[in-house]
Amino acid sequence: MSPVTYQVPLPSRETAFQPAPVELAVVVPTFNERDNLEELYQRVAVALDGIGWEMLVVDDNSPDGTAELAWELGHRWHNFRCIKRVGRRGLSSAVIEGMLATNAPYVAVIDGDLQHDEAALPQLLAKVKAGADIAVGTRYSGEGSTGEGFSAVRAWGSRTATKLSSFIAGQKLSDPMSGFFAARRDLILAVAPHLSSEGFKILLDLVITATRRGTPPAVAEVPYTFRPRHAGESKMSPLVALQFGGLWLSKLSGGVLPTSFLLFSLVGFSGIAVHLTTLWLFFDVLKTDFILAQLVATVIAMTWNFFLNNVLTYADRKLRGWKVLRGLFAFYAACSIGALANVSVAALIYQYEQVPLLAGLAGALMSSVFNYSVTRVFTWR
Repeated sequence: MSPVTYQVPLPSRETAFQPAPVELAVVVPTFNERDNLEELYQRVAVALDGIGWEMLVVDDNSPDGTAELAWELGHRWHNFRCIKRVGRRGLSSAVIEGMLATNAPYVAVIDGDLQHDEAALPQLLAKVKAGADIAVGTRYSGEGSTGEGFSAVRAWGSRTATKLSSFIAGQKLSDPMSGFFAARRDLILAVAPHLSSEGFKILLDLVITATRRGTPPAVAEVPYTFRPRHAGESKMSPLVALQFGGLWLSKLSGGVLPTSFLLFSLVGFSGIAVHLTTLWLFFDVLKTDFILAQLVATVIAMTWNFFLNNVLTYADRKLRGWKVLRGLFAFYAACSIGALANVSVAALIYQYEQVPLLAGLAGALMSSVFNYSVTRVFTWR
């Protein structure tokens, strides 16, 4: 007997479920923001009452269960969605991914720590609907302020970064470092392939990229007061400041020098200092053979470079747990050719010049040029 086939008619366009149109997608990049999610949604819901909107949480595999709670909240609220990213991290890339995952004609970006004033969202939306390409929540114009959200040191750092950013932004912006803004999605679609996935200041990248591609965006501003973090720990650190420096130099070069390469080079320069210090200690102080001193200095500098690159250059791919040990040996292996050249060149120069620091410096420079591309492929792939 032949199997029975059931014909299930497809719903017509008239009878198919038609959800309310979403006008605004609110993208929330998160890492360890579990304790803030529900409060953030409820505040945004009040602010956007009467507007068709959805919230898109883009979580970088938070160990505190942020994504798991977001999925639970998605069962409660139909306009709450979560994208959990595994194997990749970074605020800029998370925001880009969220903005490309919606059909809404307008997108907004807001932090998950409740420091941004969600009450400004309707004004940001109104600005872009009225013709602006981007509407920025600003702390440094009109009635905007940093309130109690910044310490004195962080406030100084923010204003310094703002001045540096304005220098390369292509137009005057009072708060180019803001992570709180709205934009037309068609602008995002046009520039997304050219945005950097590295770093954490997507607004600055967005404005610079659009300007350099021949379409300087019309930018409007909405003042707001920056608030203290609601729960959890701040992501700001000296390492983040260094990452900003790398992004700034990358944009200053027109993107010719990637941020990761500049940070890798910075780590390399610090490794040279570690290398020369170790070489001096073993050769001049401990009176060991030069070849032995150079080998020890090379291994110690490589170890230094690995751990610093893991937390700085490749923070979005940071190795954790047992992967750190595996990554360290992969780093050693990938750099072994460079290390061999290092020792060989140093030994050759020392043989003729008898200047250990000059020989050590030449050897270290020889290997550092090679290491960036190799380790990017084999260690932090």
